[in-house]
Amino acid sequence: MMGAGVALLMLPALYAGLMVWLRGGWQRNLTKPLRGPAPLSKEEGEAMAERTEMMGPKKDLSGIRSFLEREPGGEVGLNGPLFSILIAARNEAAALPQLLRDLAAQTLPAAQFEVLIADDHSTDATAALVAAAAAASAFSLRLIALPAAETGKKAALQAALKAARAPWLVCTDADCRLGPGWLAAYAALIYQKPAVNFISGPVLLTGPDTLFAQLMGLEFAGLVGVGAACLVRQQPTMCNGANLAYRRATFEAVGGFADNAHLASGDDEFLLHKIHAAFPGTAHFLADGAAVVHTAAPPTLRALLRQRVRWASKWRHYQSPASRRLALLVLGANVALAVGAGAGLVWPALWPWVLAAWALKLGGDVWFMAPVLRFLGRRKWLPLLPLLQVLYAPYALGVGVAGLRGGYEWKGRTVK
Repeated sequence: MMGAGVALLMLPALYAGLMVWLRGGWQRNLTKPLRGPAPLSKEEGEAMAERTEMMGPKKDLSGIRSFLEREPGGEVGLNGPLFSILIAARNEAAALPQLLRDLAAQTLPAAQFEVLIADDHSTDATAALVAAAAAASAFSLRLIALPAAETGKKAALQAALKAARAPWLVCTDADCRLGPGWLAAYAALIYQKPAVNFISGPVLLTGPDTLFAQLMGLEFAGLVGVGAACLVRQQPTMCNGANLAYRRATFEAVGGFADNAHLASGDDEFLLHKIHAAFPGTAHFLADGAAVVHTAAPPTLRALLRQRVRWASKWRHYQSPASRRLALLVLGANVALAVGAGAGLVWPALWPWVLAAWALKLGGDVWFMAPVLRFLGRRKWLPLLPLLQVLYAPYALGVGVAGLRGGYEWKGRTVK
């Protein structure tokens, strides 16, 4: 039985070691944190205020503004914006007004950014809403309509990019919420790290204060934390298209979306992997509370599974060894826990080994997630980790298999 017990411990032990390694990366990321989280609503304001107290006073923008005026090439400052914000929208008439208000409240001067919203053949009032808002907007706002033959998020982003004027492209989603310091945080990182080519920003899943929503938020926070820590360790694995930025020149240098345009998902992570391969050490995580983007959690379990299957569908196309190793280890560790529990029912002598395996994985998760949740203002989610661990094995296996099979429904379309 000892041999079988040791075998059950192997993958959870490797997983725990990975969490220790990732926590080291996360802590290095926050050694010199940027400043300035800001409230969005009463509920989020309480969490934002906690981060403000933790991270210090608001950053002085005078040095950043000076930098904006002297960016090489004369592309920004008096001659044009620094940032072009690209937003793909399909049937987002209900969410866009809030996002536009958040953009109007940015502390970065309106002359330093423009917003391009690409309408992906919406059947609601999305296009009319954006056109009306553009006429009264204090910042440059343009509606981009996709040709009839082009559909999907990558096509929408590419169409917006063709019309963009700025050297930096910033991406978010139409249903997201932004704090007033969002763009200023990006400008501050570019000011501090002039060689940066790709920036991954933090995303927080929000929703009703239910157990289901909290478990979703906890899992999502883990993805954000792992992506950030891997970036610091220069082994980039994941990022989120709801909050990222990259240089236009770098995007063009690596061929943009050309080699994965046939895939509906992956406009974010494939680009990150290519930029890291071509320009090592120039991709960074934006560890600034002011840069946290809020996005609503899927409202139902079915919607959650559709979203996760969409994400999982790109795993088999990864060229990045780090991403493949991470995906296999996480899946393997969770499957090992489920196998161990089943083996314990058949051979009770294995239960000490089974419990040790569960304790190893849970301990690694707690060790890593504690500082991540503190940064996001969600420390209250930490006690839910044991429940998430129990549920995660069948969830991860099911989503992984469905992702490998391919095919899912998204935004009213069937994607194969």
